[in-house]
Amino acid sequence: MFDKHKAYTLSADHFDQELTRTEKRLISRLNTPNKIQLFLDDLAYATETIYRAPLRVLRERNCQCFDGAVFAAAMLYRLGYPALVLDLLPNKRDDDHVLALFRHNGFWGAIAKSNFSGLRFREPVYRDVRELVMSYFEHYYNLDREKTLRGYTYPLDLKVFDSCFWMTEDETMELISQRLDEIRRVNILTRPMISQLSLVDERSFHSGLHGTNKAGLSIPPRKKS
Repeated sequence: MFDKHKAYTLSADHFDQELTRTEKRLISRLNTPNKIQLFLDDLAYATETIYRAPLRVLRERNCQCFDGAVFAAAMLYRLGYPALVLDLLPNKRDDDHVLALFRHNGFWGAIAKSNFSGLRFREPVYRDVRELVMSYFEHYYNLDREKTLRGYTYPLDLKVFDSCFWMTEDETMELISQRLDEIRRVNILTRPMISQLSLVDERSFHSGLHGTNKAGLSIPPRKKS
């Protein structure tokens, strides 16, 4: 008979088996969402487009927002949280941004790896997912100072990839990415709202770029004249 609980823990068990003693000690210290975020903050922001599974992120010490969020979801899973990720969706002049979600006492928070300082951790104080997403709106902009956030996906529970060993196998990351492209989406702005958006002020713009790896920044395409 198929054991659902066994399948659900398959990827985590395999992850634990692959860890060295040193890695196990390090992982054991990531025992709160905030500590997971601080670990991500210390990692280099990767400039190459390579999808790294959580085990590879741990060993190579660099990642982008997507593999950083999946790593955070794996660490949250080890703490007893569901392994949830969500994709923030911009207009065509910016990159998307993936969050790892968690709930504490009924309220939502998030962990994220980002080249922008305002697109990272959120305390679990938001009543629902939309409210959490909107906390990123003013911080989500491109190098032309345009506010670009337009929507988000429904949360994706990575347990559906458990039999594919998503914590250790890089190939599964592509499956996760494809699923995020297919999942139901929610728009947050109307066309009249978009037409009236102002540019990010200079002070906020530069503060958001503090500590940025410039090689990893996305250059907006030229506007049609």
